[in-house]
Amino acid sequence: MKTISSVVEQYIKSKPFLLNSLSQGIINLTSLSRVMMPYLEKELGKDVKQGAVVMSLKRLSEELDFKINHKISRVLKNTGEITVRSSLTDYAFTISETLLDNQAKLLSEINKESDVFYTSSRGVNESNIIISTSAAYLVADLLKTEKITHKIENLSSITVKLPQENVSVPGVYYYIFQRLAWEGIIIHEVISTTNEFTIIVSDNQIDIAFKAIKELKSIQD
Repeated sequence: MKTISSVVEQYIKSKPFLLNSLSQGIINLTSLSRVMMPYLEKELGKDVKQGAVVMSLKRLSEELDFKINHKISRVLKNTGEITVRSSLTDYAFTISETLLDNQAKLLSEINKESDVFYTSSRGVNESNIIISTSAAYLVADLLKTEKITHKIENLSSITVKLPQENVSVPGVYYYIFQRLAWEGIIIHEVISTTNEFTIIVSDNQIDIAFKAIKELKSIQD
């Protein structure tokens, strides 16, 4: 059976940016309840008192304040080093029977180079390679028989080391990517391991992205 509280929670959780603003206590609950009334009455099939909606929003905001702000802020405050690399090129290749063998040849040659950034990820139908532009000639040579679906140059990476507890706290990545979205950052690729993640952005957005991520370490809980 639907209740006012359950429908209010459903409404808020369907709107990520509203969810975070509510957790920070920066929304007028009375005004928000007025906006929500038509939706709530339609979902519940009956008239709803605005006071009951405000109370549900208040309880939800208090719960979110603990779940989102306190737990996530502890993780973000304990993030480790932030590493930036520039002058990168991103390739996407269609999966083929020869792709892994050719990538192995590429890795062998990269090991002979000094200070070359390289990372790759493999999906169901395509595989990505991100590499220092200075070594792009190796990709052109060793993967010339593979089908390239896209190639993007003038990229930079930001790698963030997260504390081990990040795997037990929900919403850490959501909070980070939401902040980047607020700043208008376009993320070309995301590469992650258990306690580390890397985002790939355009060279012209690297300063803004770095500042946004660095500022997350100083959020107030």
